[in-house]
Amino acid sequence: MLPNLPHRPALACAAVVAALLAWTPQTEARVTKIVIDDTQPLATGTGQTIAYQQISGRAFGELNPNDPLNRIIQDIELGKDPDGKVRYVASFVLTKPVDMSQASGLMWHDVPNRGSPLTIVVAERNFGDIGLASAWQGDNSAISANNGTAVRPTELVGGRHFVQVPVAKNPDGSTVTGLVFGRIVNQSGLDGQPLIVQTNPVPYLPASLDTTKATLVSRDHETMEGVVTGESIIPSSNWKFCGGGTFAAPVPLTALPVQICLNGGFDRNKLYQVVYTGKDPYVLGVGFAAWRDVGSFFKNASKEEGNPVGGSISHSIARGVSQSGNFLRGWLHLGFNQDEAGRQVHDGMWPIIAGRRIALNFRWAQPDGVLELYQAGSEGPQWWVKYEDKVRGLPKRGILDRCKESRTCPKVIEHFGSAEVWELKLTPEWVGTDAKKDIPLPKNVRRYYIPSTTHGGGGGGFNSSLPSGISPPPPGFLPAVGAGCPGNTYGTGILPVNPVPHTQTVNALRVHFRNWVMDGTPPPPSVWPRLKPGERDGDGDDDEDDDDDGHGHKGDRDGKGDRHEGHHKRQPDLVEANKAAMGFPSIPAAAVPAPGWRPTAPEAGFINPVLDYDWGPDFDPSDASGVPTNVPPPVKRVIKMLVPRVDADGNEMGGVPVVLRDAPLGTYLGWNITDGRDLRPAGQFRPFHKDQNCDYVGGMIPFAKTKAERLASGDPRLSLEERYKDHAGYVAAVQAAADKAVEQGFLLDEDAKQLVLDAGASQVLK
Repeated sequence: MLPNLPHRPALACAAVVAALLAWTPQTEARVTKIVIDDTQPLATGTGQTIAYQQISGRAFGELNPNDPLNRIIQDIELGKDPDGKVRYVASFVLTKPVDMSQASGLMWHDVPNRGSPLTIVVAERNFGDIGLASAWQGDNSAISANNGTAVRPTELVGGRHFVQVPVAKNPDGSTVTGLVFGRIVNQSGLDGQPLIVQTNPVPYLPASLDTTKATLVSRDHETMEGVVTGESIIPSSNWKFCGGGTFAAPVPLTALPVQICLNGGFDRNKLYQVVYTGKDPYVLGVGFAAWRDVGSFFKNASKEEGNPVGGSISHSIARGVSQSGNFLRGWLHLGFNQDEAGRQVHDGMWPIIAGRRIALNFRWAQPDGVLELYQAGSEGPQWWVKYEDKVRGLPKRGILDRCKESRTCPKVIEHFGSAEVWELKLTPEWVGTDAKKDIPLPKNVRRYYIPSTTHGGGGGGFNSSLPSGISPPPPGFLPAVGAGCPGNTYGTGILPVNPVPHTQTVNALRVHFRNWVMDGTPPPPSVWPRLKPGERDGDGDDDEDDDDDGHGHKGDRDGKGDRHEGHHKRQPDLVEANKAAMGFPSIPAAAVPAPGWRPTAPEAGFINPVLDYDWGPDFDPSDASGVPTNVPPPVKRVIKMLVPRVDADGNEMGGVPVVLRDAPLGTYLGWNITDGRDLRPAGQFRPFHKDQNCDYVGGMIPFAKTKAERLASGDPRLSLEERYKDHAGYVAAVQAAADKAVEQGFLLDEDAKQLVLDAGASQVLK
């Protein structure tokens, strides 16, 4: 969330920078200097009761490559300065009460997502909590000044985050080189096209511009499972590395992004992939250590040591959303919750909508990569406890192994929605790569699944998801064109975006997490879809030490407090990812207010699967470290993916109660379908991923208003009038759903009251 920043007078800003607070410690702490660049009042948000300010600057740190905590960093020996130390500079922003006597003692340490600024929300400020955001992503690539993580001379409040990490050099000082690949998709025309990962450039320049030393191919098609058809090698004489322009008149390549100029131009119906020898890899794993050290400094250093919040923090929770949550899972797995003094850094960790580990700690990593073909991040253990990955031939390991050895494991809450299952490769974390048994949770982990939701949840509300019965829908109702699919020029979804929110669930989890970390009050039992429904983990009754094979045979017991009863009679909540196994209803195209709907979706091959890649002998798949030499990597096998079963409406089962899901106005999906037609402005027709999963954007199919409308379209799902009778009936359904969620601990009283008021003010069945 972006802070609401006041206007910053230039003279005041200059005065702040001129009066830098520079601190050099006398101890061996790895943060060697803190520089304050900016201090600003934080504008009072709606309902905020405590005055806050923000302090931003840069942390200068150094690492000992021989320290056991740092040796795991890939290429750290190749990033040393002449004195043998490895150095970094990391941006930070503190959000703190103006009057520190109002501080609660809790610090939230947030992980910026691709450099984006963020601050703690009003609810956390009203508690008196302290917020810290500090940088980790050191590939420092940017398309513009407003994008990416490019290094800056100062860190101003509201600015994008950066960390400056070393570039690896060979022991003799020569340039490190190696194979790199990049892709161009859904682009056309004569102009040069950049190599993009998600929204940032591939961060490595070519060691040579000689195209005979590189390979460019075009492809007619790729499936979600990595099957390629129509691949053709483009002669080296027909393309050039460039910085823009055209093949006939190229602009010299002097800086990122690397572009390709193609003789005759690009065909938007094809994908282009280039493999070249890159140079100057970043020592990106230093970002793990920098984030660790900055968090430890602000938690533990005194005011006399230059810490503006020194002596005010007794507890801390690490938090990251999406890519940043994947960072936290990798950070903990590699042992970085222990600082150089042997202390546990954070007491809690909240990886949000993040089911994998960040692809960071190997040479030539591209941490912006999320879910496209040949992108890393699903290697090694994705699960918390030890599990033997027999499918991929990997040893029995878990994310918590290193912190258990050092006794530095935090309390963990993780929560997800349906989009993480369908697009972000989540379910092997739950059932392993063989998908045969539920993997138990340890005592320090809670898991909550928010069913039938898009990535991060939708915008909520009731009118936004109401079918109007009019074509086109009026303003404020379902749009005729679906949401854009995230990623690298991917496309547009057929269905409008799913509105079911995470907001109210997160509000409740925030309170539970604070209480769990600060006074030991346990949160509600974990709730997520399972192969064996009705069992409970993560609430103090199970641990991997209770289970010989890591599959949950011992320690399982009936689900006291679980929403499901009679689990021995129930079908699994997790099933294969196809329409028949899920029990997904046959919704005809006539019932869907969106062009292009195919009644048979979803079918086999639609889910984005975990692919078992062969990165080569110098890559360690358990830690996702080393040097990949197979570029791009061959796909050895497709890992079996499971998804939640659905009810007769197509809404998912096996998750926490959510009001809009439990008083539904339609079918809420964690997936969408990419439409290859020109649904956007002219020139943005994107056909390559047509009919594939629309990355991590969910969709919605509304119910008919009346029985007559439902029957006329052939819709098997009951209409709104058949379900609720009238507006008052719908409000009563919302009240009942809210009461259930409050009772189970997943909705705060004040949010429940507001939802009922919003339902009453809506136009549903009016």
